[in-house]
Amino acid sequence: MIKVKIKRLNGEAKLPSYAHPGDVGLDLYSMEDRIIAPMEHARFFNGFALEFPEGYAAIVKDKGSISKAGLHTMGGVFDAGYRGEYNVHLVNLSQEPYTVEKGDKIAQLVILPVAIAELEEVEELSDSSRGEGRFGSTGKK
Repeated sequence: MIKVKIKRLNGEAKLPSYAHPGDVGLDLYSMEDRIIAPMEHARFFNGFALEFPEGYAAIVKDKGSISKAGLHTMGGVFDAGYRGEYNVHLVNLSQEPYTVEKGDKIAQLVILPVAIAELEEVEELSDSSRGEGRFGSTGKK
């Protein structure tokens, strides 16, 4: 378990929370009422900032309850050095408007350990069983 510091930036913000012991996603809450039309993008600011150690990242992921309605999170990787306000970018991929009310759960935040890569430019890469195979390279069955 890691220690994460949280700073409330808006007095009305509902801070992230785990719904159940052992959950990996912290629920993120809307601070506003908003209707998201079909195919519309909407950004929701969450009213807090975080501090956590290098070697970790906070990643915004879909909330199952609203993904069933056609909403999807876009982007959402926060680096350990980021100290600004967290936000959720949603897109409504359904054919129906979706109503978000203040206090609704709109996404979840997962804090994960990450490997920091040291890139080495080379002339050739080693062979692998997949090679340059792309989408469908393993077949349908």
